Amino acid sequence: MTTEAPTAKNQDRAYPRIDRPHWSFSQVNQFLRCPLQYYFERVLRLERPFTPSALVLGSSVHEALAEYHRQLQANQPVPEGHIQQIFLATWQANEDRQPIQFKEKETRDELLAQGVALLELYEQEPPPQNIIAVEEAMLVPLFTSSGECLEKPLMAVLDLLNRDDHGLVVNEFKTAARRFGESETETKLQATAYSHAIQQRYDEKPGIRYVILVKTKKPQIQYIETMRDDADAARLGDLIQAVERAISAEAYYPIESPMNCSGCQFYRQCRNWRGCSQHQAKVENLEMAVC
Repeated sequence: MTTEAPTAKNQDRAYPRIDRPHWSFSQVNQFLRCPLQYYFERVLRLERPFTPSALVLGSSVHEALAEYHRQLQANQPVPEGHIQQIFLATWQANEDRQPIQFKEKETRDELLAQGVALLELYEQEPPPQNIIAVEEAMLVPLFTSSGECLEKPLMAVLDLLNRDDHGLVVNEFKTAARRFGESETETKLQATAYSHAIQQRYDEKPGIRYVILVKTKKPQIQYIETMRDDADAARLGDLIQAVERAISAEAYYPIESPMNCSGCQFYRQCRNWRGCSQHQAKVENLEMAVC
C-alpha cells in the first residue's frame, strides 16, 4: 500500500493507540544483532534468568536522569541527593525482581558508587533549557524508499527532547565503559529512528545529541552531535521491511560473537538449539528441549 505521509497536525489522529502492534528500535536492533535471541525472547517469550549488571546500571541511571529532567521541565527545585536516591531505589527494584549477573572482578558496591558519581557529575553540567518532552512515547508511520507505508508504525521513546538556538534536539543518554569515537554515532540506527519520529511528529528535522556518561575511574561526560536526512529515514523503512520479511519466513539463527554471547541471558538455550523450524519447542525450567 502506498500513501502520503501524515503531517504533524494529523499524526495523533493517524495513530491514536499506543498499544497497537508496532516496531521499536529495541526490537529491530535485537533481531539485527541476533535473530535467535529475538526468537527466544519475543516469539517463545522465555523468561530471562538474570539481568546483566551493565543493563541494571544503565536503566537505573536513565530513571534518575528522567526524574531530574521532569523536575527541570516543571521548574521545580531538585533537592540535593534526590536523583541519587532515585538511582538507588531503581537499582534495588531491579535487584528484587531478578538476580543481577556481575562481570568478573566487578562488585555491586563499585557499580553503585559509579552510578552515583556519574549522576553527581551530570548535575554539575549546565542544565538543558526549553525542555519539551521527557521519556515521551510516540507512534509514527514508517515509509520505504519507494514511498510504501508499512502496516506497523514505529514507536519511539525519547530520553529528552528540548529546543536550543538551532532547533529541536533529541538527547540520548548512554552509560559506557569508554568514550565513543565520532564515527560511531554516524550510522547508529537509534538516531535515525528518533530523527524520523520527531520529523513526523513535529514536521521539523532535529539534531541528535549523544550524552555519554563514561564509567572510567574518573567519570567523564562526552557529547557527540549528529544529524539524519530523508535518505536515512527511507533506508530505515527499507531495513524494517526486510526484518518483517525475515521474521515472516522464520529466519531465526544465532550470530555468535564475543559481544553477543558474553552475558547473554539465553546462552544455555542457544547451545541446546538444533535448528527447529516450527514453534513447537518445549521449554522446561528455562531449558530448550532438543528437537
